[in-house]
Amino acid sequence: MKYFVVDAFTSRPFGGNPAAVMPLEAWLDDATLQTIAAEMALSETAFFVPETVDGVAGFRLRWMTPACEVDLCGHATLATAAVLMTQLEPARTSVRFHSKSGPLDVTRTTVADGQIFTLDFPARVPERVDDAALVAAAGRAVGATPRELWRSRNLMVVVDDAATVRALAPDFRAVNALPTEGVIVTAPADPAVDGPSVDFVSRYFTPQHGIDEDPVTGSAHCTLTPYWATRLGKTTMSARQVSKRGGELAVEMAGDRVKLGGRAVLVARGDLLLP
Repeated sequence: MKYFVVDAFTSRPFGGNPAAVMPLEAWLDDATLQTIAAEMALSETAFFVPETVDGVAGFRLRWMTPACEVDLCGHATLATAAVLMTQLEPARTSVRFHSKSGPLDVTRTTVADGQIFTLDFPARVPERVDDAALVAAAGRAVGATPRELWRSRNLMVVVDDAATVRALAPDFRAVNALPTEGVIVTAPADPAVDGPSVDFVSRYFTPQHGIDEDPVTGSAHCTLTPYWATRLGKTTMSARQVSKRGGELAVEMAGDRVKLGGRAVLVARGDLLLP
């Protein structure tokens, strides 16, 4: 079985978030898929097969961490689109993936210095959390005093500055105990460090899914984008996830959808040998 490893939301090898991508002709059983994802040992492994839904030809896409299946993953969707459009079907410039989160469209745009892949994802608009005990617990878990706490599928801790986000050293056992799928921490970008064009920074922690810190998280920006669009009064923004590997996203509010743009770099390909 062919597999590829792609660094997503980055233009440099060994940056961004690595994902394994495995094209399949037909589904293997779930236990085998989960075992493969554990063997790949990356934050996500994407599996896809051709499928037509309601007359729309595309591919069924599934994502698995080393520990479990998730219902939405941005960087592995970008990685899958990059493999499909640059390695398997290089004439293709768009694709529809059918997923547990509904239809996900990806388009490829060629620019002077490479290619940009834009994901069309559902927005996850957060709501303000006023539970003082939960606010305090989230602050203790990430190691910073929240300016605000918000909730969508994730908890989102808003802090005052980008330096605080970069310096975080969370207590992952405490993060895992929080009633959430993961914790986003975000702040306005620092123009002196991030440059004048970056609007906000973030990090994402999800020991609940077997990943202490995810390097660059497309799905988290389904929550970050509506929050920052409202706070900054703009619909098109530039975001940076300031993990050790780091990554960049162009984000846009589009009604009840968010558009996430990024680059991708193929770093490995090979054969997986199954018994």
